[in-house]
Amino acid sequence: MSTPTASTGPAAAGAPEPDAVPEPLLSVRGLKVHFPITGGLVLNRTVGHVKAVDGVDLDVAAGTTLGVVGESGCGKSSLGRAILRLAPVTEGQVLFDGTDLATLSGERLRRARQDLQMVFQDPMASLNPRQNVESLLTEPLRAHGLAYDKGGTVRELLDRVGLPSSAAHKYPHEFSGGQRQRIGIARAIALRPRLIVADEPVSALDVSIQAQVINLLEELQQQLGLTYVVIAHDLAVVRHMAEEVAVMYLGGIVERAGSDQVYAQPRHPYTKALLSAIPVPDPVVEATRERILLQGDLPSPADPPSGCRFHTRCPFRQPTRCDTERPELRVVETGHQVACHWTEQIEAGTIRAHEVTPDEVVAS
Repeated sequence: MSTPTASTGPAAAGAPEPDAVPEPLLSVRGLKVHFPITGGLVLNRTVGHVKAVDGVDLDVAAGTTLGVVGESGCGKSSLGRAILRLAPVTEGQVLFDGTDLATLSGERLRRARQDLQMVFQDPMASLNPRQNVESLLTEPLRAHGLAYDKGGTVRELLDRVGLPSSAAHKYPHEFSGGQRQRIGIARAIALRPRLIVADEPVSALDVSIQAQVINLLEELQQQLGLTYVVIAHDLAVVRHMAEEVAVMYLGGIVERAGSDQVYAQPRHPYTKALLSAIPVPDPVVEATRERILLQGDLPSPADPPSGCRFHTRCPFRQPTRCDTERPELRVVETGHQVACHWTEQIEAGTIRAHEVTPDEVVAS
């Protein structure tokens, strides 16, 4: 019998298998963000809650981008702020590199925030108009007690975001909207964070400037190894930036999959409706393709519908089960999760769409 030889390949060196799934940098489990509604002139007691985020699970691998999309009021921004502990966590876990941020406070939370930063929608509102750019960019370093070379650090940050060093002594009002957003991004990367939550980072910008800022964010991700959670209502932006997409509706995730999967084959009726609203540049295709028009407004998160949150507007609604049983986010194919009772039946054509009448919306 011959003596087996020692392997010298990658497996022997402890390298991961080619198909191994990396450990997530960020894991959100059962996250709820409920804001109290108070009433009464004297007692100011709590009379209800706005359920902005109501049970969300997410995983984001290091160095990747997760896009979170949905209508205004669906809870996207509250989710992003809760991840960074800028909004209170009512229930659940926000695990960053194994540490539950939801349990941190005081100095421990302050130290953790060095790895977590945010890019806001309105750069003018997020920058102190009384501080010049040099002061704005070095403020996070001062707040965390970090040593830095003021001139060199500011020049490096400005260079990374494509602004001249002469910008250091100017004030926010002296810049265009796109330039202000670049300053906001420079401020966000000043501490060399590992995770950035970008809340509608280009929605306030002209279309031509949007592309420049998106390209900048992608370049910084490659250079600095950043992980992004990008919140947007513009599905074209998310498609360009994100490897994975999570679709939110009224505080919950209704669909989650790889970006290509979601855009090529949406499986939830709400996602189908969102995608059908995106104009197609080909006039022939645009004139013949199926459009799904949602009836009614987004219900109030202070009084969400029972059962499936989407059933009041869903053209595939089936009475009783949809009205009473909230669907769980489940795997319908590899890497594709959907929260719908009837996904397979809808795709098989055994359940067909019908027009949602105003009477049905009111009755629900």
